[in-house]
Order: sequence, then structure tokens, then C-alpha cells
Amino acid sequence: MSKSASLTDTLFAKLEAQITSGLMPPGSRFPTQKIIAERESVSRTVVREAVARLEAQGLTVSRQGSGVFVADDARYRAFQVTRGEMRELSDVIKLLEMRLAVETEMAALAAARRTTFNINEMRDALRHMAEVGDDPVAAAQADVEFHLAIARATQNDYYVRLIDFLGLRLVPPRSLYLRDQPEPAHQAYAAKVRAEHDAILDSIVRMNPSRARAAARRHMQESLSRHSELSNEIAAAKPPAA
Repeated sequence: MSKSASLTDTLFAKLEAQITSGLMPPGSRFPTQKIIAERESVSRTVVREAVARLEAQGLTVSRQGSGVFVADDARYRAFQVTRGEMRELSDVIKLLEMRLAVETEMAALAAARRTTFNINEMRDALRHMAEVGDDPVAAAQADVEFHLAIARATQNDYYVRLIDFLGLRLVPPRSLYLRDQPEPAHQAYAAKVRAEHDAILDSIVRMNPSRARAAARRHMQESLSRHSELSNEIAAAKPPAA
């Protein structure tokens, strides 16, 4: 990473924190780029790139002839889960902890409210997952399709929007968990995930919210346990600090 990129990242994080903490409330005007550059001891280019990133994420708005202002709904737009974060095992575990709470209730609502169309969507997603076989990217996309179909079955658009927002970040990369494991390990992993998905679908088909909740919780808990165990193994394998 270049020095300029590092300075931009640092300044962006600092300005973002000022917004999300409320130190710079919605509607407040940013200092000029010249003032920020002098205050932070960075170039105008670094400031311009950091501010442009804030605007790209909806945290600020530029008003012609007036300057840059904190967006009225900036604190509501601040939540992000980036693809880069999902390369780190610790962040995958955090996301799984959040999903454990969300997906259990989502499955229960889906069981209570699903339609025949919703069931067909879920079955299509699982069929797609089986067809793609060993292709991890296609399998992950089919996995997302399955959970998105469950979200739609709740008849609650907020669930749909959340799952759609997470997209492929929803599914931990198989390579992260399996790493250098042989092919049979990959096949066993895929078969286990399919069985967990089948249990969720069966409960939703039967319109049994309590069973759907339990099946979804078991699925998420299994994934969380697998990645937590891997994290512990990696930590144990590290040489002690000098």
C-alpha cells in the first residue's frame, strides 16, 4: 500500500468516526480542504480522496458554492460490511454471531408466512447449489439465493434488504475454513451444509416456526463453531511472543 493510500485510509477513518460518533452532527459543515490538510498535516490530495469516499458512502453531501456537509441521515448509513473484512477470520466470526440472532427469527417468520412461490424459490436455490458442485463461488451465490428466498418468505422487506445488502458477504468463503484440506473434506463440508439447509426448508414447508427457528439456529451455530475452532487452532499454532 502506498503512503498516500495509507494516509487517505487514516484520514477517512478519523472523519468517519467524527460523523458516526455525533461529534459532527447531521447538517454540520465540513472545514475547507485547506483547513483539514493543515490541521491533519496531509496533502490536499489526501483530503480530497478521503472526503470523496465519505460522499460515496452517503455520509456527506456537496452543495455547489456552499461546501461539504454531513448528510442528514449519515449515522443511519454508517453501517458497512466490506468484502475486505470477510477475508479475516475474526470478522467472519463477528458476522456469524450477528446472523445467529437474525436468521433464527427470519426462518420462524418464513415458516409462518411462506407461500408456495417462496417454497419453490428455496428449492430452486438448493437445486442450484447441488448442480454447481465443487465451484465455491457459484455455491456461495446459490447459498445467498437460498437465504434471500427465506427473507422474502417472511413478507418483511427489511429482512430482504438486509440479506440483499450482505450479499456474498453473507457466506464465509469455504477456502477460509477448509484452507489446505483435501478434496474429501470439501465434499463432506458441502454435504453437511446441504443437510442443514434441507432441515430448514423442511420446517418452513411444514409451516412449523419453532422447528424452523431451531433448524436455522443449528445451521448458524454449526458454522460459528467451525470457524471459532479454526480461530483457536490458528492461535494455538502461533509461536509465543519473544
